[in-house]
Amino acid sequence: MQYHWLNKQNNEKLIIFFTGWSFDENPFKFLKSDNFDVMIFYDYNNLEIPVIPQYKEYFLISWSMGVYTAYLLKDKLPKFSRKIAVNGTPFPVNDEFGIPLKPFLLTLKHAQKGLEGKFYRNIFDSPNEYERYQKAQVQRSIESRVSELNSLYEQIKNTNLCYEKYYDKVIISRNDSIIPTKNQINFWRGNADIKLLECGHFPYYNFKSWNEILCM
Repeated sequence: MQYHWLNKQNNEKLIIFFTGWSFDENPFKFLKSDNFDVMIFYDYNNLEIPVIPQYKEYFLISWSMGVYTAYLLKDKLPKFSRKIAVNGTPFPVNDEFGIPLKPFLLTLKHAQKGLEGKFYRNIFDSPNEYERYQKAQVQRSIESRVSELNSLYEQIKNTNLCYEKYYDKVIISRNDSIIPTKNQINFWRGNADIKLLECGHFPYYNFKSWNEILCM
């Protein structure tokens, strides 16, 4: 696992953000940090967590595969005042609660081709959003991103996860082309407060700051 400080100004409050598969810090630099320090975790080729500094208060935002990863590692993370899941579940490859197995295995098989082509287009809800992404896109190698998906699937297959209520709120996009909206709702109904947004799998262009996400 890698990390990057999106903001480090010795504030009293820290937001820890677990991003989704294949991402890094670049597409998120536009979000204002306000009076938060912000630390992003990405690249789940391994799940070794770096040392997290002491803060007065911690907040968790996790997205897509990061929802699963943060929950898997919850015992190694600080105690959070608020925990928000965005377009993901703790069962990311699941016919009822996540990405159905058959399309996931196709994505895995053709991961390199997808990353070179339509995968990122499918993440966004409009051509304008995709054009905006291209101006601040992921800089990681495709090899690293392909390897990451394989590592995640091995972890998912070999982990017998039992969910105990953890996240406080979940943000779900109505037009999610990656993790079916209905599957997300199937899981989160009764497990967290749900906020539905009219957008695609990547909802962040609907926000100006990390605090806006926390206050949803």
